[in-house]
Amino acid sequence: MSRLTHIHAPEGVAPATAYTHVVTGSGRFVAISGQLALDEDGRPVGEGDPAAQARQVFENLRRCLAAAGATFDDVVKLTYFVTDMAHMPAVRAARDAFLNPKRLPAASAVQVASLVGPEFLMEIEAFAVVPE
Repeated sequence: MSRLTHIHAPEGVAPATAYTHVVTGSGRFVAISGQLALDEDGRPVGEGDPAAQARQVFENLRRCLAAAGATFDDVVKLTYFVTDMAHMPAVRAARDAFLNPKRLPAASAVQVASLVGPEFLMEIEAFAVVPE
């Protein structure tokens, strides 16, 4: 069981539906750089397919978290950078396949003009807190 506390609706703030407003915890802080839809050999995955890219990005996040001794249960914040907000349903579907939808982290979604290459539709970064 995670030692994180999720506060979905702080007093006076409308309840969150696809994220948690506040997540608190104690332990070792882990920052995962923004991940792109690249396979382990650095080749783009799912060009033009937001669902395929989202699945690859979350798989890359899972692997990065594991390298730090963390899991998605330890994630306190996700930041989504998308080239089109229309990609967010695919991002949420992939997220829900990797994370417990009842204990979602805090989150921000930002539409950007472009990412590092035109083939990429999204980049996602994560912050986690793991036990000392």
